[in-house]
Amino acid sequence: MIAAVACAMACGTLAAQEAEFDLSSQRSEVQNVLPVTGKKLDHQGLIVNPMPHRMTVDRANVWNVSEGFALKDKQNKFANAFGFTTLDKKGVKLNVDFGGKAAAKAGVKEVSGAYMLRIDKKGVTIVGYDERGAFYGIQTLRQLLESPAVKDGELPYMDINDYPDLPNRGVVEGFYGTPWSHAVRLSLIDFYGKFKMNTYLYGPKDDPYHSCPNWRLPYPEKEAQNIKELIEACNRNYVDFVWAIHPGQDIKWNEEDYNNLVNKFNLMYDLGVRHFAIFFDDISGEGTNPYKQTELLNRLTDEFVKEKGDVSPLTVCPTDYSKLWANPTPKGSLAIYGNTMNPEIKVFWTGDVVCSDLTPETLEFVDSRIKRPAYYWWNYPVTDYARNFLLQGPVYGLDTSLTDKETCGVVSNPMEHGEASKLALYGVADYTWNVAAYNPIDNWERGLGELAPDAREAYRTFAIHSCDTETGYRRDESWETKTFRLADWSDQAAQALEDEFERIEKVPAQMEQGCSNNLLKGELRPWLVEFGKLGTRGKQAIELARIYRAGNDDAGFWNKYVQNLMDADDRKAFEEHKSGTLKLQPFYLNIMDDMAFGFLKKLTGETPKQYKGIGSFSNSTTVLSKLMLDNDLNTHYTSGIGQKPNDWIGVDLRDVRDVNAVTIIQGRNSVDDVDYFDHAVVQYSADGKTWKPLTEELTKQYDINWKGDAVKARYIRLLRLDSDRKNYASVRSFEVNPLTPDNLGFAVKAEEPAKAVFAFDQNLETSYLSKGTLTFEVSQGVKGYVLLMNKLSAPITCKQLDKDGKVVSETMLNTAFAKVEIASDKVVSLSLEGTAEIFEVVTKK
Repeated sequence: MIAAVACAMACGTLAAQEAEFDLSSQRSEVQNVLPVTGKKLDHQGLIVNPMPHRMTVDRANVWNVSEGFALKDKQNKFANAFGFTTLDKKGVKLNVDFGGKAAAKAGVKEVSGAYMLRIDKKGVTIVGYDERGAFYGIQTLRQLLESPAVKDGELPYMDINDYPDLPNRGVVEGFYGTPWSHAVRLSLIDFYGKFKMNTYLYGPKDDPYHSCPNWRLPYPEKEAQNIKELIEACNRNYVDFVWAIHPGQDIKWNEEDYNNLVNKFNLMYDLGVRHFAIFFDDISGEGTNPYKQTELLNRLTDEFVKEKGDVSPLTVCPTDYSKLWANPTPKGSLAIYGNTMNPEIKVFWTGDVVCSDLTPETLEFVDSRIKRPAYYWWNYPVTDYARNFLLQGPVYGLDTSLTDKETCGVVSNPMEHGEASKLALYGVADYTWNVAAYNPIDNWERGLGELAPDAREAYRTFAIHSCDTETGYRRDESWETKTFRLADWSDQAAQALEDEFERIEKVPAQMEQGCSNNLLKGELRPWLVEFGKLGTRGKQAIELARIYRAGNDDAGFWNKYVQNLMDADDRKAFEEHKSGTLKLQPFYLNIMDDMAFGFLKKLTGETPKQYKGIGSFSNSTTVLSKLMLDNDLNTHYTSGIGQKPNDWIGVDLRDVRDVNAVTIIQGRNSVDDVDYFDHAVVQYSADGKTWKPLTEELTKQYDINWKGDAVKARYIRLLRLDSDRKNYASVRSFEVNPLTPDNLGFAVKAEEPAKAVFAFDQNLETSYLSKGTLTFEVSQGVKGYVLLMNKLSAPITCKQLDKDGKVVSETMLNTAFAKVEIASDKVVSLSLEGTAEIFEVVTKK
């Protein structure tokens, strides 16, 4: 149950979970980027996570704990829990106890995990309601000793009375993709324990013995030993290891498969598992039958859980785990669960959609049907739907008014990058422990110091610009950074942004030198490399803009401009490891485009044909729309949100023009893709208000080609008409007046004539890579040309030819910006020989 499901829904690959219930109609994602809430607090050097419910500090009195503690472990349970400090008979007295009587005397709340920690003239006292509570008190002491205020060994007196708000708090390893390594899992389990998370659900989708078809088979010896070690690590950290099985895709509702399931449970029980879950998510067919599911769960409860005596109640992930496609009626799976399933069984829920905020409204919807507090499976910071991103932002979108009456717990589904997920898990631990006091920004600021204490500022710079996903579950990013368009330039804003890009440029080296967490660095490194490059090109873009604004050095501007362009390899590397996509990379792309547009307009005196994407979708005017204007059918613009009535996708021609041809290619392919307008019309407008049709109504048409008498238009759009389709909308190409060798107006000879026209299309976002000879006709009255090229690897030869093809003049061009004066009126064509990427050939009359 992860975000990949949303993509599957968009592609139409999931079957209906219940008869006559149409999943493909249930798209309702939103693309709102909501701001992070909270503020940074001054903890005066004492950092504890999760935030305790009650904590008072007497800084006037302190213990010097530099020689460690004299431990009195009254029940002999925690001798191995103090690896973070020194145990010495001469140290400060440390008493640890737990149990109902001791807890009642100490005023500890009667809930599992509750504890009291007191530091006074008698020393340090920790009392837990239960053994787990005492362990949590020890973890609080551990964090206090690691706090900046105690670095010199001066531990102040204090009273802490603390307890968890939610009974289930932790992590579900439930993502698609590369499962965590054994080392990362062990590291994470220690992390869970330290920050008082009590649940680790083991259910990696790519574990073949967790899911179909091998769920019936025992684990091989090595894998079984690894699981045993994970259970032992969980036991040391007072974490419930919950082993999940995913049998629904091929389960047979018969006695044989029931016995197969019980046999597998017994094998896992023998390895030490005492907590079990069954996942019926992301399946189709007979396995989705809710009556059969509840019958199985109830029987397992009676014949396995209760018979064993030491196994906790089961957890189930239903097939209808999201309001996105859950049948809300009394005949729906959720209502059947509520009416027929043992009330002790916990039921997972992801919210309104697959990846969504935790709200009272979504819990009211599910709780009223399943008749118990839902178990919230939060699909964050999972990125299996956007694997080229790392989510390093604050944990927010979790309502702080909720209690255990509305939800029995929250587990986070993290990224396949386990160490990089810790920043988010630090927040989940804080929220689930002390819901009402949760402060997203403050938690994030503390978490940065926990994960990279010696490189905190560098890590913070990377993290604040590595939060969003561009599409899907949107997150705020770069909220401290102000970007702008070229038209809104101010020297002060430019300097501030340049300073930030310079900080970004230095981050990779600072992390390599300062971050001691090698596992974290290993996961971050590919992103850090690209992040540093983003800093360089952003800084250079601002330097370039100063030259552009001065306006007195065309050659100098252009030569530096092409040096700051991303080539195909740069773009590929950035696409694979993206960051800064909400503000920083768009700033770079936009200011480069703005300068190119203004520069070409200056040289030609005309409005360039550098068109812009527009539309009804929230991302229509972002840099994503460039993907339908890049002359590359392997890329596409996508709405990233389900289409609805009157949606449209179009282009702004930047000026009113004569339009006589429009070519639109919808979908990610033109055969069977579902992300397109299957009922639409092409329209035009001169003012963006009054629209007229160019075509008849189009039905199920991927490739649209209109030609006709010229109309005056600045805007062209494809408008969605009545349709039941709610998939995304995608466009691979949107061309207006496509330029061809036949309509160019003069003769061109080249190895690829259809592509050579890009050198004459009055658009610096396109180019032609000439690897041999490009020859073009010199029109009457032309006095010369300005050639705007990319960096030259070697000089090219420019020949001016007469009508017989004889050379009138020959020069060598060795700079990206080159001026060519026509030698005489005998010249009828110009020939460029050599390898050059030509952005535009500008005619001078």
